[in-house]
Amino acid sequence: MWWTYALLSAVFAALTAILAKVGVKGIDSNVATAIRTSVVLVLAWGVVTLQGNLGAVTAIARGPFLFLVLSAVATGASWLFYFKALQLGPASLVSAVDKSSLALTLVLAALVLGEALTLRTAIGCALIIAGTAVIVWP
Repeated sequence: MWWTYALLSAVFAALTAILAKVGVKGIDSNVATAIRTSVVLVLAWGVVTLQGNLGAVTAIARGPFLFLVLSAVATGASWLFYFKALQLGPASLVSAVDKSSLALTLVLAALVLGEALTLRTAIGCALIIAGTAVIVWP
């Protein structure tokens, strides 16, 4: 089941790059990020409300809540840099570099979360980095 959600995420991420590139044209990238974030905020809380999960918010322990806040800060920084990059560069190249974060995620997951970094995973990381370089190198 996770595969379906991951594939849908990839499809919508691809749409995001194209729609954002068109949307950021002629406006400040930080304003574009704020608009996008506001819409995401409304949609996310709408889903939580429709699912009847508003009460679950108060049950979140301090530790997980802190990490969710830190994740939000990282997301915000990522989106600010992403929109600025989209404003300045081609969507295809910006997206390629942005998605290369997968390689960094695999390494960080091994170092921070103790997930396995197998030879297969290491080769995959190297291929992602090499593929990104092939796409963006002039």
